[in-house]
Amino acid sequence: MSTAEGGAVDAVTRAFEAIERDGRRGIWITLVERDLALRDAARVDASLVSGHSLPLAGMTFGVKDNIDVAGVPTTAACPAFAYTPQRSAASVRALVELGAIVIGKTNLDQFATGLVGTRSPYGTCPNAWWPPYISGGSSSGSAVAVAAAHVDFALGTDTAGSGRIPAACNGIIGIKPTRGRVSAVGVVPACRSLDCVTVFARSIDLAAEVASYLAATTPDADDPWSRGLSDYSAGTAFDADTARIGIAAVGLADFDGDERGAQRFAAAVNLVAARFSSFTTGVDVAAFVRAGEMLYDGAFVAERYDAVGEFVTAHLDDVDPIVRGIVVAAAALPAWQAFRDRTELRALELITSATWATIDVLVVPSAPRIPTVDEVLAAPLERNTMLGRFTNFVNLLDLCALTLPTPTALDDALAPPTSITLIARAGCDEALVSVARRLLDGRPANHHMR
Repeated sequence: MSTAEGGAVDAVTRAFEAIERDGRRGIWITLVERDLALRDAARVDASLVSGHSLPLAGMTFGVKDNIDVAGVPTTAACPAFAYTPQRSAASVRALVELGAIVIGKTNLDQFATGLVGTRSPYGTCPNAWWPPYISGGSSSGSAVAVAAAHVDFALGTDTAGSGRIPAACNGIIGIKPTRGRVSAVGVVPACRSLDCVTVFARSIDLAAEVASYLAATTPDADDPWSRGLSDYSAGTAFDADTARIGIAAVGLADFDGDERGAQRFAAAVNLVAARFSSFTTGVDVAAFVRAGEMLYDGAFVAERYDAVGEFVTAHLDDVDPIVRGIVVAAAALPAWQAFRDRTELRALELITSATWATIDVLVVPSAPRIPTVDEVLAAPLERNTMLGRFTNFVNLLDLCALTLPTPTALDDALAPPTSITLIARAGCDEALVSVARRLLDGRPANHHMR
């Protein structure tokens, strides 16, 4: 159970002071009025005195600005799109009811379209600690607000990697739950059938705790893509102590030609190998990567037009040029292509399902490499595509994922640390957290290579 030290009022005061000390533009879009946040905090403190159980009492959090917070504008990083909701998103309500306090709304790649953190009229979101590197996106502000210790945790969303790439860029934990595990009611959609509400935190314990409170035991009737815990395939859970770990087969090209990145991943793999007794190298991920390529290269991108296309076409001058180009082009995709691509994706699902017969957890680099802001501005689509190589396929193939920093002796203090992502089948969220805990605990284990 996580509660703030010194009470909720003190926690909120510290959060606002930390934001003021930092002073950097591009992390937050809108802060809750301080007096209102302090009022909410005082109510939490009073409830504790009265004996109420509030497991997140006084914990402060940020909310990606495509997720509704009652009384605070939702912009999706597009001022012309802004509206003020009367009711918070289901995920926000769940956490507030447990004593957590919203500090504000964080910056993002506009309409959650991008993995870079540079596509916002509110400014490029700065990396928390390692300029001139990108912060990652689209949940850029949420990740940076956590990494910079403005708040205890933050909510983001993830369709193509937006809850994992920013975690890797800023050296924190990012949990992307199983698709449908967390209600998306109150979230501005990017791709309704794929969107996931995600959690960022500096510790695996807090990230996992928050994610567990968000998990629905039964489907949300207001979210057609929501699923209850009983909806996942039976027999997918595994024990972390006996988990079969598979390491993706990667070459230098998978790191965008970055030899040092390949070496750092190899060092992280050695860390994984020291913790688990069942350890397999060279897992073929070609079919996974091919599935991921379909997210933007196929008909699935048309779902972005369904989400915000009418607004974008009516407000072309108000939309980021890169985002506008992606959304507008999606309108021209023919209906027959959607059916063709569904069939191809199903074929890839069958191929990749064989992988889960031999392993429980797939380990991949979180990103091939983390580029600088200047690199992204010079080649925005190319760099974005590179970043999504090991993330784009996860939601399409109905998997859960957890990104965590795994610092190695090869890391450079002037760049983000090595980061890996753990991937498992739908419904294996808790087991995946247990594997991450084992990695971070540093407990040794004998192992063999297969």
